[in-house]
Amino acid sequence: MNTPQQDNPSSDFSRRRFLGAAATLTAGLLFSRQLSWAGSAQPDLLDVFAKGKPRYKIAVVDLMILKRQKLSAFQLAKDLGADGLEVDMGGLGQRETFDSQLANPDTRKQFLDKAKELNLEICSLAMTGFYAQSFATRATYQRMVQDCIDTMKAMNVKVAFLPLGIQGDLKKNPGLRPAIVERLKVAGKMAEEAGVVIGIETALDAAGEVQLLQDIGSPAIKIYFNFANPLSEGRDLYRELKILGKDRICMIHCTNKDGVWLQNDKQVDMKKVKKTLDKMKWKGWLVIERSRDQTDPTNVRKNFTANTAYMKSVFQ
Repeated sequence: MNTPQQDNPSSDFSRRRFLGAAATLTAGLLFSRQLSWAGSAQPDLLDVFAKGKPRYKIAVVDLMILKRQKLSAFQLAKDLGADGLEVDMGGLGQRETFDSQLANPDTRKQFLDKAKELNLEICSLAMTGFYAQSFATRATYQRMVQDCIDTMKAMNVKVAFLPLGIQGDLKKNPGLRPAIVERLKVAGKMAEEAGVVIGIETALDAAGEVQLLQDIGSPAIKIYFNFANPLSEGRDLYRELKILGKDRICMIHCTNKDGVWLQNDKQVDMKKVKKTLDKMKWKGWLVIERSRDQTDPTNVRKNFTANTAYMKSVFQ
């Protein structure tokens, strides 16, 4: 059986030498990292190091981890290794607004307390009900948007996700463009007044999205970029990012269609994505939505743990 060693000056001296060497090594590694960024797009070093905040954070979607508006989504997100969670506003169907538990102050407090307890952030609120419903024609769209914005303000969330969805596909339904532009102008004013951003996902290419944002003309409407959209149509993902530029992209769904994990996806060179975003000087949330293994698509822990670990290995 080992017995504890007595303290003595020589062991204390050795310990000090070890700690001093470790500190020197850490400083050298940080300096080396700074040199490696020289001549390229430098990150905000004060932000990255002095404040201890990574340039990129990784989140998962409560809906896609099968925990839509459930308090237990936070513990699962933590178990998956994520930094944050995109929380859904609830189902829409033919209701006048979202079926949202977050309208209840007690429920909001439970969500916020749990996030704080687990050191997680709510990166965004998602209006995914518009994937299947029409933003262009729903009569109570303003109430829906206002309910989301009110929830954002109450929970100190700065970004909302608004997919234009199937019925709002501007490539297949170009005739809806005037109505969508007008409604997004209204939503933009609402978001501006509240000091938040609404990130839209469209079926357009990057050039088309630039023009759409110009037509809307609101700084509170930006693009919530989704890797799967350009990849599904054979467009150059990296070029699309560059065309949009850092100021038009508020957040990124960083996954492809289901089939294989991100680390095995030959359509996406994630290191090239990072290099592209670095050069753009973009920073923010990368939110994992899909890229589930087609042989085991319902295994949430297996699929999302793998994708989260891979994204962190590349971006953090």
